[in-house]
Amino acid sequence: MENCLFCKFVSGEFKTEKVFENEDFIIIKDIAPKAKNHFLAIPKKHFKLLAEMTQEDSQTLGRILKTIPTLSDVLHLENGYRLVVNQGDDAGQTVPHLHVHILSGQKMEWNPA
Repeated sequence: MENCLFCKFVSGEFKTEKVFENEDFIIIKDIAPKAKNHFLAIPKKHFKLLAEMTQEDSQTLGRILKTIPTLSDVLHLENGYRLVVNQGDDAGQTVPHLHVHILSGQKMEWNPA
């Protein structure tokens, strides 16, 4: 998608601090962290919502979720971590490209309100 910030990170058009990359996705440091350690796992294929996923997209998302725990040292996951996927404007999705927030490095409270 030509105006998507995350697609530009994936293509290398915009530089960002990648901490991991494979054929399916990249992981970058979030520029506005909400935890001590805050990373974003971004699929290389553009789609906004889980509801828009193809079967192939769901397999890619599964590989992302399977890979995250193998990167414990790089992502600082030793004492636990939280994964967040915001879906739509009301949920706080500010970039219309599906991505997984990876938060770690501190105790996290649960406050759904």
